[in-house]
Amino acid sequence: MSDITDFETDADTGSEAVAERRPPPEAPRPSGLGPLGWLRWAWRQLTTMRTALILLFLVALGSVPGSILPQRGQAPEKVALYFKEHEDLAPVLDRLSLFDVFAAPWFAAIYLLLFVSLAGCVIPRAGVHYRSMRARPPAAPRNLSRLPQSATFETDASPDEVLATARAVLKGRRFRVDVADGSAASEKGYLGETGNLLFHLALLGLLFALGVGNLLGYRGNIVLTEGRSFANSLNQYDEFTPGRLFGADDLDPFAITLDDFKATYELKGDKRGQATHFSADVRYRATPGAAEKRHDLRINHPLKLGGAKIYLLGHGYAPVFTVRDAKGDIAYRDAVPFLPMENRNLTSEGVIKAPDARPDQLAFYGILWPTAVASEDGKQIVSGFPAPVRPVVTISSFKGDIGLDSGTPQSVYKLEGIGKTLQPVKGGSKLLEPGETLTLPDGAGSITFEGLKEWTSLSVNDDPGRIPALIAAILAVAGVATSFMVRRRRVWVRAGAGEAGRTVVEVGGLTLGNPTTEFDDIVTALRDEHPATQNKE
Repeated sequence: MSDITDFETDADTGSEAVAERRPPPEAPRPSGLGPLGWLRWAWRQLTTMRTALILLFLVALGSVPGSILPQRGQAPEKVALYFKEHEDLAPVLDRLSLFDVFAAPWFAAIYLLLFVSLAGCVIPRAGVHYRSMRARPPAAPRNLSRLPQSATFETDASPDEVLATARAVLKGRRFRVDVADGSAASEKGYLGETGNLLFHLALLGLLFALGVGNLLGYRGNIVLTEGRSFANSLNQYDEFTPGRLFGADDLDPFAITLDDFKATYELKGDKRGQATHFSADVRYRATPGAAEKRHDLRINHPLKLGGAKIYLLGHGYAPVFTVRDAKGDIAYRDAVPFLPMENRNLTSEGVIKAPDARPDQLAFYGILWPTAVASEDGKQIVSGFPAPVRPVVTISSFKGDIGLDSGTPQSVYKLEGIGKTLQPVKGGSKLLEPGETLTLPDGAGSITFEGLKEWTSLSVNDDPGRIPALIAAILAVAGVATSFMVRRRRVWVRAGAGEAGRTVVEVGGLTLGNPTTEFDDIVTALRDEHPATQNKE
């Protein structure tokens, strides 16, 4: 009998040992987020206010180069000058699109991410705010005395009378009031959050308006010399940046002629030579059949033609030259815009190309001093004043093949092939005043400095999103001002039976931000209606 028992015990022990040696069942492993989960996580991260603020900072940071460096859309001549002065740095900056910041792919990417982030953050938040505005005010806390503002008093009026008075007083102060379970709950100040949301929605609208303008509008720049006309067509622009959805048929058919350009400069003091006034006397036709009108075009006073606005940007000088070839025939006669080498006194440079000269094509490089004077050491000529008091041009001559017949586009401000297809002319340099002529050696031709005209750079800007952007900006300012001026306030009034048949009135207030005197005024109004028999404040 004992053997059987011992056997059963050993058998039981053995089965338990076998069970202990078995590995425990593995816990189920998490399946991971999966593609959809990662997309949800990425969306939540993108639509946080923190991400929107970071993207807004990146937009502001990306706009800095557009303010520091010249932009092709506004001043192509300054971009060309920057390339000449910084031959190594300019190509690197150009590869980064820093001369076209607001049309750069990286700027567009930040801009679109900011738009999506704001939309995903603000629109759901606006829905939540709308529902909270229509919801009942939150119920009174259990202990009103713990609130930042509180008061208690007793009165002989019944609880219903006190709550009815509280409803009237609070509604008179434009609180939303809900009376239930022996207390009145009230709230107001949602306009502050509404203003905050209005600001963000207006910012979203501003981004949308700017995007519409960039898609449907265009920007172009032209250099217009006195006496010249410009018709609004693509082939007459020096620089043209269309929107992605812009078509050539969308151009307004206007024409404009520059009759005269005037600049006024300071004559004395530390600001001598500083420009004080620019104005361009222009004639224009809004449509081909319209009557011609005159306009005084000035800085920050654009001319509006159709949907486009024409802005006066900069100016410079355009010397007039007559080039004759070896046969004495006129190979070139025109005003040539020279680009400023420095902005203070407008020392300028330019090139003259005469591809029709025979037997050799002629080209010239010139430097213009509007007011030529000797430098302090007397060894060179400098410009002493930006106005054309004594204009002098130095000319360097070249002959050969200019390269225009090859079909390769060339800059009108640069000579190509010097030392290769275009050779310097020995003895072909001279200082010229208006009316003087440089005759080239060996009868190769001549060039005459006829006089001086002025040119102005005009920016033509058609932005369909301009008015919506202005409205959005106004709403944004109104929204942010409202959000700072209006604060959320909550007031609760509880009335219950106290000792000796009196009613105990408890009042609590909560104000987001610094407390105001409004709570004290409400308590005073309640006490005036129901005088306190015992004050326990």
